[in-house]
Amino acid sequence: MNRNRILLGLVAALLVAFLASFYVYRQLQRVQPAGAGNLAKQVQVVVAAGPVKVGQRLTASDLTLLDWPEGKQPQGSLLRMEDCVGRASILPLVQGEIVLDQELAKRDAGAGLTVTIPPGMRAVSVGVDDVVAVAGYVTPGTIVDVLVTGVGPGGPVTRTILEHVRVLAVGQELQTEGGKPQTAPVVTLLVNPEDGEKLTLASADGKIHLALRNGVDLTDVNPLPIYGSTLFLGTAAGSAVAPHGVAAKPAPVAPAWPVQVIRGDKVETQSFPQ
Repeated sequence: MNRNRILLGLVAALLVAFLASFYVYRQLQRVQPAGAGNLAKQVQVVVAAGPVKVGQRLTASDLTLLDWPEGKQPQGSLLRMEDCVGRASILPLVQGEIVLDQELAKRDAGAGLTVTIPPGMRAVSVGVDDVVAVAGYVTPGTIVDVLVTGVGPGGPVTRTILEHVRVLAVGQELQTEGGKPQTAPVVTLLVNPEDGEKLTLASADGKIHLALRNGVDLTDVNPLPIYGSTLFLGTAAGSAVAPHGVAAKPAPVAPAWPVQVIRGDKVETQSFPQ
């Protein structure tokens, strides 16, 4: 009797073990095809094999391929290196960064500075020194205001002629290394054609200064020009002649010396020009 119970228990244990093994096997059958399918659904996208500078024309050695889940690649990603070779990069790329079609210039657009100029805009270069270039902190990509100092009808004057202008290049460098200061005798600015004419005239007839501003500050202040007579002698000594579109300043008032004059028993005060 005890033997029968033992046999019955062994049979039941074997049955339970079989059912458990069968259940695990079926679960693995369901998971493995799904996993294998995920591994199979991969595409290769083009990435930068190393750092790429702005305006650099891409070669095969600048690129490599990276496996990426199909359907998950960023919009504009390219699947063949042939679609990138010979095109210049509009933006700097770091090693391993996916190359996007919208970040590359067209194949016939050339390379260097020209690919960074949007349609309808112009690149205009002006001569600078360390003072004009804000001690070297005017670097590619920074935003500046352009001030010019010259001699107007009312004497020396400084005015802001352009605001919120992007710096394209400093010297021949189209990007900065880690935000380090850069010095060069020429700075290239991105402007529209009309502002390009203003900038050219200002650099020819006056002295250019660049005022560095926060890149997220989009406010145009349009400050009034400052005259030399106003700056050094006070507001009462402003120029009587102002540029077109600027309110005329009052004529300067000549200072006078008060003098006490005594004639007999009469005392009076008279003013005499200095």
